[in-house]
Amino acid sequence: MRLTSLQNPRVKEVIRLRDRKPRDETGLFVIEGFREIQRAVQNGIRPLSLFICPTFFLGVNEPLLIERCRASGTEILECSPAVFSKMAYRDRPEGLLAVARQFRRKLENIPLSTCPLLLVAEGVEKPGNLGTLIRSADAAGADAVIVADPRTDLFNPNVIRSSTGVVFALPVAVTEAPLLLAWLRKQRIAILAASPHATCDFYDADLAAPVAIAVGSEQYGLTESWMKEADLTVRIPMRGQADSLNVAQAATLLLYEALRQRRSSMPSGRNSHG
Repeated sequence: MRLTSLQNPRVKEVIRLRDRKPRDETGLFVIEGFREIQRAVQNGIRPLSLFICPTFFLGVNEPLLIERCRASGTEILECSPAVFSKMAYRDRPEGLLAVARQFRRKLENIPLSTCPLLLVAEGVEKPGNLGTLIRSADAAGADAVIVADPRTDLFNPNVIRSSTGVVFALPVAVTEAPLLLAWLRKQRIAILAASPHATCDFYDADLAAPVAIAVGSEQYGLTESWMKEADLTVRIPMRGQADSLNVAQAATLLLYEALRQRRSSMPSGRNSHG
């Protein structure tokens, strides 16, 4: 099937999935771009449908990915450039856009290493920041990202894009703060919070033990309840005029300090994610 009309119901359905309400109602979401779709497929996400426009392909590997999707039962629909541009979320489309079912992971299903490193994102509002947090956690070898009391949904196109599709590879769970706090205590995982009022610089704290690095919303940071529950509070030194870092930048520094402290005891390669 080749889609050439902007009024086609399939085209309108994809466009609607840019908004959260239709995503919640249908349980579907959009994955756009070669790298993101490839990572989804590699990690067991089977697209229900794959919209393609060879005019926008950037490389030579797209046909292999398309055939892999086709072999798994994905419906393949070719689109005219005008139709694909209308559906695409990106300013510079790559000619691949998939629709898939949403998935959920529970806390009890997170595979933990012998010395867990977790990233907790509480109340993060901007999808781009949430995606970058997931990407940084994956790069630093964290066991998982846990989103507490989210202000944006995990299936926002900007979350997927800014994570570069790593959201499909790294375990990510979404839950409420009280449940998460109880789970962390049960697992004996310490909570680390960054605060400008802390007296300990982050590189002087012991991050080699099981730890959950907690970061909060862009405007207000961690809520008081999380600060009270924190076992460790650290500060990130600010030597210039800026008094704070972007939440994703701050989390990346903390994650890599944990990685640095653990590297002598880690086996070669990254932590296993199950």
